[in-house]
Amino acid sequence: MAMTRRVSLFERAITVRLAPVAVELIHGAARVLSEGTLSGETYLGSTMMTVDLARAADRISDPPDATTALRVAVLYASDERARSEGRKLAMFEARRLAGCDLTAPLVDLESRARGTEVHLSLDVEARRATQGVGEGELARAAGSITARRGVV
Repeated sequence: MAMTRRVSLFERAITVRLAPVAVELIHGAARVLSEGTLSGETYLGSTMMTVDLARAADRISDPPDATTALRVAVLYASDERARSEGRKLAMFEARRLAGCDLTAPLVDLESRARGTEVHLSLDVEARRATQGVGEGELARAAGSITARRGVV
């Protein structure tokens, strides 16, 4: 006896990714620590961002627990927009510490979670630019970073 089977015409997929506002919230709630040095023509440094989801609980609807922190860490590393904004922040900090404009940056991102905290580490290697950045350009860059970082 032949059995008939009903099938759906649609394949369904559930996609989880960082919400568009998540990057601003993550960067805005982050404690930022940067270190680095310009040696000759090469800058080497790192920027570490720590986001305690428990401290941002009043601004997020997801539970501020270890599972959410791990999900954020994994998704941050795979999200092009998040990586791009992280690179911009790391380069701003690198230029600030180097005291000059930098070119040809290589930025390596590592993200992990520990408890309710998300830890983002951005290692920067760059070269001193042949022409310095004018004060106006640094001021504009500082203003855009301050506006983007929000409530730091």
